[in-house]
Amino acid sequence: MERRAGRALPPLCRAFSGGGRQLVPERGAQRREAAPSQVSGFCPPRKSCHDWIEPPDKYSNLRPVHFYIPENESPLEQKLRELRQETQKWNQQFWANQNLTFHKEKEEFIHSTLKAKGLGLRAESGQKATLNAEEMADFYKEFFSKNFQKHMYYNRDWYKCNFAITFFMGKVALERIWNKLRLKHKKTRN
Repeated sequence: MERRAGRALPPLCRAFSGGGRQLVPERGAQRREAAPSQVSGFCPPRKSCHDWIEPPDKYSNLRPVHFYIPENESPLEQKLRELRQETQKWNQQFWANQNLTFHKEKEEFIHSTLKAKGLGLRAESGQKATLNAEEMADFYKEFFSKNFQKHMYYNRDWYKCNFAITFFMGKVALERIWNKLRLKHKKTRN
């Protein structure tokens, strides 16, 4: 798989992902470890013939999908399902890493701001010390400005992957119609 700023781009999306442009790599001092992937204990019923949506992932806050695999899945349908699975995995990993980075930097900002004010992590009452909305707005502005280009490239790649999925969905629909017409034609000949 092609690598883009710490994440893999789904193979079938590569054709739609622009020639060689990459996300701005994270700065060395701010590079974060990848968020652990959570393996859910969720398992759809055995006789189910539909996709199943899991509870939200602990790290990405996205809801993973268990994709149904029909017994008579065509190669084109398999390609579509695999593209959807790879895109989901890529998307889950991006948001898990992004959320991990956001929470770590937020905590660091709160600690450094409280320390600069001469305050501790706990108020005199024992409650966790917090910053007001205006102080937190400074952090949000800085974080989103710093990550603007990363999000811009993510959005571009996300739309390209969704375009590829939609394209393959159209091909699968045409294949199914074609197969029904051939079957109908065979029946009328006999």
